[in-house]
Amino acid sequence: MSPAFRAMDVEPRTKGVLLEPFVHQVGGHSCVLRFNETTLCKPLVPREHQFYETLPAEMRKFTPQYKGVVSVRFEEDEDRNLCLIAYPLKGDHGTVDIVDNSDCEPKSKLLRWASKKHHVLETEKTPKDWVRQHRKEEKMKSHKLEEEFEWLKKSEVLYYSVEKKGNISSQLKHYNPWSMKCHQQQLQRMKENAKHRNQYKFILLENLTSRYEVPCVLDLKMGTRQHGDDASEEKAANQIRKCQQSTSAVIGVRVCGMQVYQAGSGQLMFMNKYHGRKLSVQGFKEALFQFFHNGRYLRRELLGPVLKKLAELKAVLERQESYRFYSSSLLVIYDGKEWPEVALDSDAEDLEDLSEESADESAGAYAYKPIGTSSVDVRMIDFAHTTCRLYGEDTVVHEGQDAGYIFGLQSLIDIVTEISEESGE
Repeated sequence: MSPAFRAMDVEPRTKGVLLEPFVHQVGGHSCVLRFNETTLCKPLVPREHQFYETLPAEMRKFTPQYKGVVSVRFEEDEDRNLCLIAYPLKGDHGTVDIVDNSDCEPKSKLLRWASKKHHVLETEKTPKDWVRQHRKEEKMKSHKLEEEFEWLKKSEVLYYSVEKKGNISSQLKHYNPWSMKCHQQQLQRMKENAKHRNQYKFILLENLTSRYEVPCVLDLKMGTRQHGDDASEEKAANQIRKCQQSTSAVIGVRVCGMQVYQAGSGQLMFMNKYHGRKLSVQGFKEALFQFFHNGRYLRRELLGPVLKKLAELKAVLERQESYRFYSSSLLVIYDGKEWPEVALDSDAEDLEDLSEESADESAGAYAYKPIGTSSVDVRMIDFAHTTCRLYGEDTVVHEGQDAGYIFGLQSLIDIVTEISEESGE
């Protein structure tokens, strides 16, 4: 049984776990679901699964912790609604099929958010006359949702005002448009296949945002090449075009998604991959500046730790022989919560008292030192197209290091260094 099942902090459901949307997904097209507070799950792609089971030990600190594989299937709840439930693989639930979404771009069909806490799907056991009417209504709804999706694509940068005095993290759950879209798309794909397949394999991974109250997340597509060795000519050409028309070709990295809480203005800002593809190198630098800015000032205390971790990751990847991380991303995460500021000579008791308080805007004197604000994480994710000579079935075997990815890391280091120097560090 997976460790996540032994330590799950959600209510068990006949040995299964009800899966919920993961609200901090800002990029990618494969849906990520919340298994519990510290664990996420996503559809199992054989190549990504192989990567997590064989990755070098020195890379583990730069990837989410791999926690195993579960079986996911549809089940009816007490109201005859369908929901997604995860089970241990060793359960007697029949044959489990693998779903591979590595090449699936989001389509226009979307499902509605349910009024319940979890996502539900309506059953289709209804009379024929009602079915015809139901299909007509669903077609109209689908058209409306398609229009909403097109609006989301056009609204590449979104701002939402939140109540500062309320629970910011709970408000965040209702705003993230990319998370909502990916989750609905995944459910739609699985619903369409439900008559032929009702079980899937999902991998369990560490929830990198769990230790942050208000996670600010930057998803960066790394490398000068995005298509895998097994990509079709059409797919490869499409990925090459995207790289050539974005900063990927110039600096080896582009913005794939961003979620930032700007405490100064009380706004949540979301940037999607469509906007990220259009950015110039200068625009990319400005996006990074915006990511580390809280609406009042630049979070300078984060830049040093980020640079240190980027340099460490670069050194690790320079020692990896034959790996190619095509189409993988790099996540940068920090806490957007406003922390109290304390005088430099405060004693331990004062620090303990203040650590439990909310941010006080009136405390922002420069003679004070912020506490709890320098925690920042840098992790590699998404390995559906990763290759290495250890993968014996690959027809193409690469030599040396992944120069395109390392080039992107160096560009990122240079740009963050520029931001730090220009801001007075």
